[in-house]
Amino acid sequence: MNPTSFEATGIDRVWIDKLAEYGITEPSPVQAQAIPAVLRGADVLARSQTGTGKTLAYLLPVLQSIDPELKATQKLVLAPTQELAMQIVREGEKYGEARGIGVLGLIGGAAVKRQVEKLRLHPQLVVGTPGRVRELIEMRKLKMHTVSTIVVDEVDQVFQLGGAGDVDRILSSALRDRQLVFLSATVSESTAALVKREMRSPVEIGIDPDQTTAPGLEHLYVVAEERDRVDMLRRLIRQYNPQRAIVFVNQTESIAEVEAKLTHLGIAAEGLYGDADKLARSRVLGGFRHGRFTVLVASDVAARGLDIEGLELVINFDPAPDAEHYVHRAGRTGRMGRSGRVVSIVTDRQTFIMRKFAGELGISLEPRVLYAGKVLTPEQLAARKGKGEPSGQPHQRQVRPSGSQAGVAEVRGSRQGDPKPAKGSVRGPSSTGEPQESGGRRDGRETSRQGGEPFKGGKPAARQSQSERERIRKNKGAPKWLKNKPPRP
Repeated sequence: MNPTSFEATGIDRVWIDKLAEYGITEPSPVQAQAIPAVLRGADVLARSQTGTGKTLAYLLPVLQSIDPELKATQKLVLAPTQELAMQIVREGEKYGEARGIGVLGLIGGAAVKRQVEKLRLHPQLVVGTPGRVRELIEMRKLKMHTVSTIVVDEVDQVFQLGGAGDVDRILSSALRDRQLVFLSATVSESTAALVKREMRSPVEIGIDPDQTTAPGLEHLYVVAEERDRVDMLRRLIRQYNPQRAIVFVNQTESIAEVEAKLTHLGIAAEGLYGDADKLARSRVLGGFRHGRFTVLVASDVAARGLDIEGLELVINFDPAPDAEHYVHRAGRTGRMGRSGRVVSIVTDRQTFIMRKFAGELGISLEPRVLYAGKVLTPEQLAARKGKGEPSGQPHQRQVRPSGSQAGVAEVRGSRQGDPKPAKGSVRGPSSTGEPQESGGRRDGRETSRQGGEPFKGGKPAARQSQSERERIRKNKGAPKWLKNKPPRP
């Protein structure tokens, strides 16, 4: 039976009071299982969905087992990225200050000389990336003989980023009886092999092994043509209107392009680059956390392990490379029991990827359509279109005559049952109510198209005399009153 309170896990009152200050009163399932095991010194392999509180699951018992009076490095935490490492450092400082525990971050991209100077202060908890930690060990600046616990957070990602060799070197430099704690949302074959080789009777913790993502997440996808993907991204952001959202791309080269296009469209966005220096990355993440812009555009490497409070929406501008990456992207939202939404933008040819992820992860990944300012299911869209136009003939607009066109009106369309006018003809009222054909003469007289003879009541009139035609020709430019003046008797 899992503990239902932090007191039952064995955590000291000082940590319980500190947790209460941040509104945390009950342990999550992974915390309830992991804290007692870590406290008693067992090796632990914890597999749990991203966003379920794994950081505190190991950090609280690690802090409790530190001797504040011993001025030496006692605990080491490894993280795959700079951002995750610094996030753990902040959590360690927040909870460790209650007992005066010193915490130091050792990450790549920062000045080695300054880190060496801080190591001389003998911090009890060190958090770092594998490459920089190994470098300082080989420089003999980080002493491992006093380290009793080594934690590897997001262990699968550490291996994917090429840190397997660094981890092996770090483990071999520590004492043989050190405690090992590995945590990840997924456990690959490489991780399983490392566990078998390095751990002694590990306690395996698996929270809902069939549930790979947080239960409060909504998984959706929309289909767009390649050239329309940016516009679809804009529409999704406008539609859901989140306070904060992360947009994932597969290639680092795409970050600047997507960021620039969103900014051009009036959406506040910034990019997070994996190869940027520490200050630049800290500035961007700080701005995102404090709401100075809405959208963070990042790759998987840059955003791995980020914990952004209040993150409502994750959009995969590019489909995740595989199911594992999808899990970690989705884990940025819906954390600690909150709700969240994950939307992927795919082309017609990529919809099979969504079906594949749904099958592999055991989740419901549903299609959506943006129509008339709303997000609809395909069934809702079909129902709306079915109610759109009434059955029968559609309404057709009629152009009413005016001015000089009054007698030669053009009517676009026809009433149901009326005969359709012949091609080239114009329908209009005649003295008998029958349709007329106009030859288009400028003197206003209606003529037949074949003989040029005028129509009177639909019947041809007698041919005009030559003198009459001559009179009409000469008076062509005369004013109307003169043309209509009756001839003298």
